[in-house]
Amino acid sequence: MQLRQIELFALRMRLRHPFETSFGREEDREFLLVRADAGDHVGWGEVTVSRDPFYCYETVETAESVLRNYLIPWTLSAPLAHPDDLAARLHQVRGHQMAKAGLEGALWDLYAKEQGIPLYQALGGERREIEVGISIGIEPTVDLLLAQVERFLGDGYRRIKIKIKPGKDYVPLRAVRDRFGDIPMMADANSAYSLSDIGLLQQLDELGLMMIEQPLSYEDIIDHATLAPQLKTPICLDECIHSPEDARKAIEIGAAGVLNIKIGRLGGLSASRKTHDIAQAAGIPVWCGGMLESGVGRLHNVAITTLGGFTLPGDTAASSRYWEEDIIDPEVEVTPHGTIVVPQGPGIGHAVREDMVRRLAHGHWTYRA
Repeated sequence: MQLRQIELFALRMRLRHPFETSFGREEDREFLLVRADAGDHVGWGEVTVSRDPFYCYETVETAESVLRNYLIPWTLSAPLAHPDDLAARLHQVRGHQMAKAGLEGALWDLYAKEQGIPLYQALGGERREIEVGISIGIEPTVDLLLAQVERFLGDGYRRIKIKIKPGKDYVPLRAVRDRFGDIPMMADANSAYSLSDIGLLQQLDELGLMMIEQPLSYEDIIDHATLAPQLKTPICLDECIHSPEDARKAIEIGAAGVLNIKIGRLGGLSASRKTHDIAQAAGIPVWCGGMLESGVGRLHNVAITTLGGFTLPGDTAASSRYWEEDIIDPEVEVTPHGTIVVPQGPGIGHAVREDMVRRLAHGHWTYRA
């Protein structure tokens, strides 16, 4: 790949509906886009950071800084034969996985376009259609939550994920189970509990959940291994898995019955594929988590989900779930039976609306090789 230039855009987009988790409430989504230009082809990647350091330490400001001062200049310093090679060039920068992932994602999109194949094929995926679920934030009342669940079940989503936190856990989940019966349902705690809450977490066992996602600390693997045998409900790890090695260790000590693979959290598509391979070899199911992505990040999620080990519906909902208007054309749509048809065009398969990106950008930087 002979890169001519890389552009970085800082965007802010208004969510259609505020999204609340155990660590905060978002009404606007702030993130970065990377545009990699090789002359004949252009690749796009999304840096799935947030404004605040609540999900992880990375923010829009930290990602912008490390991309501008280190990652982009180093990427442009010499040609790359394949996107897999980028990690070795950037390894001296510790962490900053989301910044790295957005940059690498643009190279993967560019590489697939240069090869004239869809991104999912470049990754080794095979599925032409993927199953998807929906993630519902913490609602002010149970009635509002029930209305949301009813709406999304009507839209065909194959799994309902409900955010929980202390005081907003058993009661709303029980209400959903009582109203809608044996629907596929899971809870996402975003690290809101500790081992002192084992009694409450055991109470959730009676609800027949698919899994409880990241109940304990965002830095912890050991305590999850202590908790797992005390629950009937499988534990899914998210925030504490930052690399394929983290996934291997968590599986080996019995901390995870399921893994959430997020491209940004793991540092890119290459690391996500490695994590998938480790889990698949161990018989651990995986699914693709979401970070309120724009259409660019959403299409990268679609591509990785075509790998064989993604046996559970992910969080890759339709564009219209989050945006009045997305930055891709056509937008991501969910079929009435709860699937997304995988794009067959080169790269991510949908056009990026560059005019809209440039109009929404409140920051824009260009770096030439």
